[in-house]
Amino acid sequence: MTATSSARPAISCRGLRKQYEGADGSVCAVDGLDLEIRLGECFGLLGPNGAGKTTTIEIFEGLLAPTSGDVEVLGMRWGGRDNELRQRIGISLQETRFTEKLTVAETLELFRSFYREGHSPGEVMETVGLTEKAGSWVGKLSGGQRQRLAVACALVGNPSLLFLDEPTTGLDPQSRRRLWDVILRFREGDRAVLLTTHYMDEAERLCDRVAVIDHGRILALGTPADLIAGLGGEHVIEFSLKDGAEIPGADLERLPSVREMRPNGSGAALTVSEPHVAVPALIAFLEARRLVLARLSTRHASLEDVFVNLTGRHLRDDDVSSS
Repeated sequence: MTATSSARPAISCRGLRKQYEGADGSVCAVDGLDLEIRLGECFGLLGPNGAGKTTTIEIFEGLLAPTSGDVEVLGMRWGGRDNELRQRIGISLQETRFTEKLTVAETLELFRSFYREGHSPGEVMETVGLTEKAGSWVGKLSGGQRQRLAVACALVGNPSLLFLDEPTTGLDPQSRRRLWDVILRFREGDRAVLLTTHYMDEAERLCDRVAVIDHGRILALGTPADLIAGLGGEHVIEFSLKDGAEIPGADLERLPSVREMRPNGSGAALTVSEPHVAVPALIAFLEARRLVLARLSTRHASLEDVFVNLTGRHLRDDDVSSS
């Protein structure tokens, strides 16, 4: 995917900080963030729980005021032409609470009434695959259907900037890919998407650029391809040893073609440039030490590897452990 060449930013922030004061002292949720998101691109904001993603997005959405720094959204600042700005953005939260005694069509009609211009409820129902549920009460919808309704509500005003927080959580594979198509078509009209997701394959598929943040700071910023290339190896070898034998990590990093070694559950993952060189060297290395493989696999390096390399943890594992 090629990032847009548009010079106009959808979102621009400089020196963005958000500090919370509490009984135990102050907490800096966003720490001097500099970021520009362009019209015509889908931008992914990735980070572990507590990294500052939600605070950052809520500032962009006008829900929170920053402690310091400058933020522009679609060329405007919150606190000025707020109603005009709200007319041009769409927001889909990770969990949206709807009135359960309204139908899907009635819910979309309600949200459409908030905007001067936009799409018809029937059009957005078709877009997200909810046409057959038009007359169904919201309270009877499945979790995945509610998630699609939330995205439909974000689209009904025909926004220039779309905020999507975990938009495919709870969706079946078919619905997930359908929503991917919706997102890709949306950004083609010189509009922008700011996406958060815990699915690294989704970020690779949809995002022109991504930023990995932790402790309120950007750790890496670029296209998924560039960030993956920055690992120094295009492939990953994952293996474990029988009987829980200890993995000699430091020695493994000296094997030919190995760029990096990191623990991976009960085993290890090697980032390598040439798997056809590294695999035989690894097997010979283990045999010389009378260590027996329990499992070995190879794959292309991914955005998940970038995330683990930067933060020291898997994004999905972090989400599960914190829930």
